[in-house]
Amino acid sequence: MRDLLARAAELVAGHRAGLGDRPVARPVDPETLRAGFGQLRDAPTPPATVLEELAKAAEPGLVATAGPRFFGFVVGGALPAATAADVLAAGWDQNAFNAVLSPAAAAAEQAAGDWLKDLLGLPATASAGFVTGGQAANTVGLAAARHHVLAEAGWDVERDGLAGAPRVRVVASEERHATVDRALRLLGFGTRAVVPVKAKPDGAIDIGDLAAKVDGPTIVCLQAGNVNTGACDDIRAARAVAENAWIHVDGAFGLWAAANPKTASLLDGVELADSWACDGHKWLNVPYDSGFVFCARPDVHAEAIAYRAAYLTGAGEVSGMGDLTLESSRRARGFAVWAALRELGRDGVAELVDRCCRLARRFAAALADGGAEIANDVVLNQVLVSFGDDTDAIIERVQRDGTCWLGGTTWRGRRYLRISVSGWTTTEADVDRSAAAILRLARQ
Repeated sequence: MRDLLARAAELVAGHRAGLGDRPVARPVDPETLRAGFGQLRDAPTPPATVLEELAKAAEPGLVATAGPRFFGFVVGGALPAATAADVLAAGWDQNAFNAVLSPAAAAAEQAAGDWLKDLLGLPATASAGFVTGGQAANTVGLAAARHHVLAEAGWDVERDGLAGAPRVRVVASEERHATVDRALRLLGFGTRAVVPVKAKPDGAIDIGDLAAKVDGPTIVCLQAGNVNTGACDDIRAARAVAENAWIHVDGAFGLWAAANPKTASLLDGVELADSWACDGHKWLNVPYDSGFVFCARPDVHAEAIAYRAAYLTGAGEVSGMGDLTLESSRRARGFAVWAALRELGRDGVAELVDRCCRLARRFAAALADGGAEIANDVVLNQVLVSFGDDTDAIIERVQRDGTCWLGGTTWRGRRYLRISVSGWTTTEADVDRSAAAILRLARQ
């Protein structure tokens, strides 16, 4: 085992060391890649051989998402301490369902959860669940919202379901993230429950229109970081016009703006919401998968999610962990999160967020100087770039070129390059090199 893990670490370190020089992504034939993984053998294979075969088979299909020039999907590259901590977590092989199964995993989550609430400006008394990502966080947060608004209306949704329940209005921006809709489907509301609210020119929710849509049992879904523009909804104003509603904030990446003094004003009033969703594998740069759901009412959070069984010692004690997440058997995500926060500290988190915002503005300025149209005010780490009718062709060229990787999006009927800067290794030189490549490919 010692030699095997040492070799695995050597392979990982070699991969990371070369990320700055290799193409971010390379064209690959899926069938050829799959063939490289071979067929199931009858006889056992020595673990050391398996490791080498896996590394060789996977290498042509690895994307440099952990490198400095991946600008798609708000993907961060795992920090050194977080990566090493995740290796430890795999080796320790802890089931983080509750504190009985792993006291160490529970303690790490409690410590990291308290640190996260402090950094993100959330109430210290809020619960913190360590989930897989933004989708799970939105689903859990909206499950808590469902429980609360229906309990306030005299209905026990966990016992009686939704058939015959009072109708709940789910008020959300017309530019909400698609994970909100999927959460509503999974929770039995259906997407027809959504009452759409207009968005302002920057993509933030229109508070005046929101005020007109709140009526009766209501869940309001706000956004910290529009997926295209980075704009943040006015949470304080939303609370004022939706005083009795449950407010859930989808802050997959934008919630991290609260950790940087220079961007914290974008999330004024964030503490006034009832639940919050956030990712760790985006701006915090921890390994996949990692997300967080917070709830201002821990009892509501647990009542909506926890379950009990005679054999499950420690279940349903509202101690966190499995009582606050959808998974029973779950990996110990808290170790990597704790390590990342310990490595960065409060100042390091703020500097990481601020640097990515500066680099996004630098990206936008370089492309604008080269003749591109920048569609959004770059308030965070998102940049929308248009080259007119050639936009999709340029996206394809950029992805095949390999200097950097970015995706496309449609915003208000137009196609754009969508650039997300969130990696801890990205430098000004990486941005300049990438912008130059995009402009070169655009001229072609």
